[in-house]
Amino acid sequence: MDGVTSRHISEEIGGASGYLTIDLAALARNYTRLTAEVSPARAAAVVKADAYGLGADHVAPRLYAEGCRHFFVAQFVEALRLRPLLADDARIFVLNGLLPGNESACARHGIVPVINSLEQWRQWAGAAKAAGRILPAVLQFDTGMSRLGVPPEEREVLAALVKAEAGIAVVFVMSHLASADDAESAQNASQLAEMQAVAATFAQFDLCFANSGGIFLGQPYHGVLARPGIALYGGAPVFGRANPMQPVVSLDISVVQTRTVQAGARVGYSGTHIVTGETRLATIAAGYADGLPRSLSGRGAVYCDGIRLPIVGRVSMDSITIDISAVPKGRLTLGSRVELLGPNQTLEDVARDAGTISYEILTGLGNRYQRIYR
Repeated sequence: MDGVTSRHISEEIGGASGYLTIDLAALARNYTRLTAEVSPARAAAVVKADAYGLGADHVAPRLYAEGCRHFFVAQFVEALRLRPLLADDARIFVLNGLLPGNESACARHGIVPVINSLEQWRQWAGAAKAAGRILPAVLQFDTGMSRLGVPPEEREVLAALVKAEAGIAVVFVMSHLASADDAESAQNASQLAEMQAVAATFAQFDLCFANSGGIFLGQPYHGVLARPGIALYGGAPVFGRANPMQPVVSLDISVVQTRTVQAGARVGYSGTHIVTGETRLATIAAGYADGLPRSLSGRGAVYCDGIRLPIVGRVSMDSITIDISAVPKGRLTLGSRVELLGPNQTLEDVARDAGTISYEILTGLGNRYQRIYR
């Protein structure tokens, strides 16, 4: 079936409300591109939130086949689900660290927590003592984002604990860039300076610093391991610049009804859109329950044959109405498909129209679409 697995053969039959195609070859090419950008450092893969909504069960093994051996998730439950999908030499890191009660399972499955506080350090040190063996960990430091990581005033305390504690093997130290998608932001240089201060205090450990945008800020941000996320999946890593990544996702939505209405007809909930003349409309089978934000109402669009077809009226839970007057009569009928993501409309385009970011669009794509992995 030309690259489509038997698990997804139903998508080739038709009849779905929407078709979400994930191009695993493009994903692999993006990983290769990012690996080359950070060389001689290595590139990890951030596969949290089910690989940004695209299916970690497909994405992670494909990236492993490309040579990726470091995988980051946000929550411990994600690490447990990922562990059976990868060979033993793949390392899985939990960015949020561990909540109390997860220590023994984390140690048993060989998962590496990211330590974000003195409390988490003591928690993991206790787990090492209980297990009677040395356990790995990553140390994360807050360099200016005020979200996760050991704050500057506690660095020396942690340094003393690291020196005294023989039960934890620190894999590397890390931090997270808050504004790397804006190459002109002064916060990038500020965080780099803070990271260099961390490196001076913890000189015995390697650094892991750059996210997707950070990769394109240059070598000083790379460390020995970069952590791309959105760039792997085709999202633009830096705002205002040409996107160097290949698109990974396309989304086509099926038409469920067409009609012609006359001037004065109201469209959708609360009748927010009123047509001014004879208008041909189509209703498509996806809405905000499928990750298409309500804020696209009256702002977003789909495409057919390269023609922009605006969304009219409010986005509903399960459907959207579009104005199809610009395409020939009969071009769109029951079961026809229109493009929501594809050659004519990127993640960034949809995010802009919705007043949000590409991350939210990507991770919000629902589970009612038929998925095709190529």
